[in-house]
Amino acid sequence: MSLLFHAANFLVADEPGPKTDVPEPKGTAPEELTGIVDTVLGLVAWAGTAAGVAGVLITGTMMAISAKRGESSEHMSRLGMVLGGCILVATASPIISAVFA
Repeated sequence: MSLLFHAANFLVADEPGPKTDVPEPKGTAPEELTGIVDTVLGLVAWAGTAAGVAGVLITGTMMAISAKRGESSEHMSRLGMVLGGCILVATASPIISAVFA
């Protein structure tokens, strides 16, 4: 039993002692919820990857059109932002796993 659990029992009890039981939450989520959350996270990851690919294609197209017209624009900064977003989407799960594991 943790010290926090004993302190909570002491604070809620009318009389000091281990008579009152403060519920301890389980360490796992319900099975129904984990299936839904996995599905939603999978869809979000897929959408993020698709948005990254679309962003790279759109930026490349804009660079090609600007080069053909002889215009100079800051497409490299746009491309850097798109690639930064792609890296963030790709590494989100390992980063969270490393922080909370």
